[in-house]
Amino acid sequence: MKPSRLMLAWLLVLLACGIVSGTLRALEFAVPANLMAINWGLLLALLALALLDAVRVKRLSSPRLKRQLPGSLALGRWSEVQLNLEHDFAQPLNVQVFDHVPPGLSFEHLPLTVELQPGQHSQAGYRLRPLKRGHFSFGHCEINLPSPLGLWSDRRLLELPDATRVYPDFARLYEGQLLAVDNWLSQLGVRQKQRRGLGLEFHQLREFREGDSLRQIDWKATARQRTPIAREYQDERDQQIIFMLDCGRHMRSQDDELSHFDHALNACLLLSYVALRQGDAVGLSTFASEQPRYLAPVKGTSHLNTLLNTVYDLNSTQRSADYQAAATQLLARQKRRALVVLVTNLREEDDDELLPAAKRLSQQHQVLIASLREDVLDSLRQSPVQTLSDALAYCGTVDYLNARAELHERLNAHGVLVMDARPGELGAELVTRYLGWKRTGL
Repeated sequence: MKPSRLMLAWLLVLLACGIVSGTLRALEFAVPANLMAINWGLLLALLALALLDAVRVKRLSSPRLKRQLPGSLALGRWSEVQLNLEHDFAQPLNVQVFDHVPPGLSFEHLPLTVELQPGQHSQAGYRLRPLKRGHFSFGHCEINLPSPLGLWSDRRLLELPDATRVYPDFARLYEGQLLAVDNWLSQLGVRQKQRRGLGLEFHQLREFREGDSLRQIDWKATARQRTPIAREYQDERDQQIIFMLDCGRHMRSQDDELSHFDHALNACLLLSYVALRQGDAVGLSTFASEQPRYLAPVKGTSHLNTLLNTVYDLNSTQRSADYQAAATQLLARQKRRALVVLVTNLREEDDDELLPAAKRLSQQHQVLIASLREDVLDSLRQSPVQTLSDALAYCGTVDYLNARAELHERLNAHGVLVMDARPGELGAELVTRYLGWKRTGL
């Protein structure tokens, strides 16, 4: 409990009056004799009222509080939290409410001032914005009750346990369901290429149309129907995709609010969403993490929830990536041929370990290495050079990018596909490459 501004103001006024009257008497000015007595009387009266007011506020029961918190939040997105208050007060009362938000969540509109009316429930709300993924627990909510005379403010700490999960910002992908798939993909920057070749699954027979290849004609059906009949093919289904996600120190780079690791997660989930809708199976394998996680490839859009619940609290570590061990574990678990997407941030020193691991994986699987490139590198390379420090930064950037390009060329020379992408563009480029392979039957 602490004194209110009203009580402090009264004390300040009485103290000032006492100082002024004492100073005047010390300077031998004519001061009424009863002025000091009145001042002391007011001070004693204020202290008596303060004591009585403190007793009354302590007897007040605390309001009953309920928090309506979403069970899941999206990283970087604002969400509403509702607080419901019930009370037994006979008089209107303005209280201050401050919810103890756990670290990692930013908030707006706290503390709240809520007017409690007799016989009525009250509501108030504030906004949350997660800054990192994971599991967050709420413990207490603080309420400051003013005393009946307004001389005190009583701080009550109410137990209000609650919990929520922060997932990658996957909401925008579900919003895409409201649109046609082609329009949705084009909004993300995905470029779909025309199908070429016939290395695809048979779908149905239909009448021959202008533009169809003669190779599509089904001659037996044509003879039966006495009209040209063509075979129609669809993208090959029931394929498997395995994400090998680097959780090591190379993924801790950060150009904006999201780290490279968060961008990699979003890209993997985006491609998973598209692949599951295409009828393919999606799996996951992490390495250089605190506890390596593995999900066998599974088909069906419901598998997306399993993926989300597996990676929502996954974080990068300070460990170095062991590509050889990761490849050994994956080859032991995944026997069927699959598209292995290794998401990492390549460095020149990774050449000795990465190339043998990628070659081993390529013997059994189709391998694509998605290497993240820092946005700041492109900015430094395109910035004008005006000072010595600018020149040094430019030369260092060019040397670093050249070393990366040489590593990519060495990998490509051994038949390992490498995709160099900025973090924010990784998802769209992965989907573009995947759909291109699907349509060419690779």
